[in-house]
Formats: sequence, structure tokens, C-alpha cells
Amino acid sequence: MFENIKNFLVEELRVSPDKVTPEAELAGDLGINSLELADLVYLCEEKFNIVIDDEDLHKFVTVGDIVQYLEEKQA
Repeated sequence: MFENIKNFLVEELRVSPDKVTPEAELAGDLGINSLELADLVYLCEEKFNIVIDDEDLHKFVTVGDIVQYLEEKQA
């Protein structure tokens, strides 16, 4: 799951691959703004065929948070 998210960040949002770690903060470390986060959420919903509730977006602080959320949704 982590590799999928890393690939999204690198390919779609042009994040440097060496910066993408589970502990990396989306805004602070990777420079992702709210519009880019919305794009990432949309891509995850499409790829994994899930719905991410708007009220859950505040949970996405680090890359690891996204990975954990998606793994829980798929369980």
C-alpha cells in the first residue's frame, strides 16, 4: 500500500521520491496543499474503489496516515 501511495505522490504530484516516507508530513515535508490533497483523495478513491469521507481528511497528516486509513478501509 505504501508503494502505491508513494507512486501517486511522485507521479501525480511531482514529489521527490526520496522525501516520501511513512513519517513524512504531507504539508510540512512534502509541500502538498489542500487542492493537491483533494487530487490524492480522488485518485485513491478511484484506484481502490472506496469512498473517503470529507470529515476524515483531517486524519491525513503523514503519508503513513493515508496508508493506514486505506488499509483499514479495505479490510
